[in-house]
Amino acid sequence: MGKGGALSEGVVKKIVLSYTYVAIWIFLSFTVIVYNKYILDRKLYNWPYPISLTMIHMAFCSSLAYLLVRVFKVVDPVTMSWDLYLKSVVPIGLLYSLSLWLSNSAYIYLSVSFIQMLKALMPVAVYTIGVVFKKEGFKSDTMANMISISIGVGIAAYGEAKFDSWGVILQLGAVAFEATRLVMIQILLTSKGITLNPITSLYYVAPCCLVFLFVPWIFVEYPILKDTSSFHFDYVIFGTNSLCAFALNLAVFLLVGKTSALTMNVAGVVKDWLLIAFSWSVIKDTVTPINLFGYALAFLGVGYYNHSKLQALKAKEVQKKTQQADEEAGRLLEEREGENKESQK
Repeated sequence: MGKGGALSEGVVKKIVLSYTYVAIWIFLSFTVIVYNKYILDRKLYNWPYPISLTMIHMAFCSSLAYLLVRVFKVVDPVTMSWDLYLKSVVPIGLLYSLSLWLSNSAYIYLSVSFIQMLKALMPVAVYTIGVVFKKEGFKSDTMANMISISIGVGIAAYGEAKFDSWGVILQLGAVAFEATRLVMIQILLTSKGITLNPITSLYYVAPCCLVFLFVPWIFVEYPILKDTSSFHFDYVIFGTNSLCAFALNLAVFLLVGKTSALTMNVAGVVKDWLLIAFSWSVIKDTVTPINLFGYALAFLGVGYYNHSKLQALKAKEVQKKTQQADEEAGRLLEEREGENKESQK
């Protein structure tokens, strides 16, 4: 086979691998969401203890992350002082624990499909909080796009057949805390040159999440669980659920590492539509035409936002390459001038 054939084979292999990573991430993300819904929903497994479930996940993920980082040395730990850990990682852990607690709580009150529709507000929350903390510049066209996404989600909420105000408050709170966490990662870690992949993130963040969740758990869920003598810990259910949650983090590591964060955003949109279809066809949640129209509007807004981010990244890359070319040309010019001076001596 010629050189061109070998090249095309390499390109095909890269494309197949990329789609494989995307498929694995979609499958695991889909599985974790549906599995959490199954465990927490009163009509299904009927174990409505979101703090306990999140703590089980954090304990499991902390243990496996420790093994991967310290024992098997799959990834290297980040050099971090206690002062940096307390000032940077701990606040992020607090926000993450609140986000997980509230998002898991929402499964008790809302359908899977409606939760995915509300999650479309994530770019709006991230952009707004980014502007407040001066990590994003205010642009009227971007804000108009954010308003269109919000209107779409508002229409979807208006058309929701089983609307629950408390469930909506919980999910919106989860979106707000998660968006704040993402912005805080930029401020407290990225700006200091510290980059955490999903495994090292769990290694550093999951233990403090566990500590933070323990406080409300003692007062909110522990007294109820203590009085529920009929409950027996199901190692198969909670073990496989926790394993799926950890595998999802590994899939994020693979997907972002081998493709890009933008690919994950696009894959997330595909996953959301699949979840809406699954929620309607299998779980038998009611999805109304107004629901779909509102989410489609929000989906277009999110799609345009992702497209704008991609164009901005491409423009930045072109600018960087142009700058490097100019610097190289300047260096060559200086070398030639030096050679000319030497020859004239």
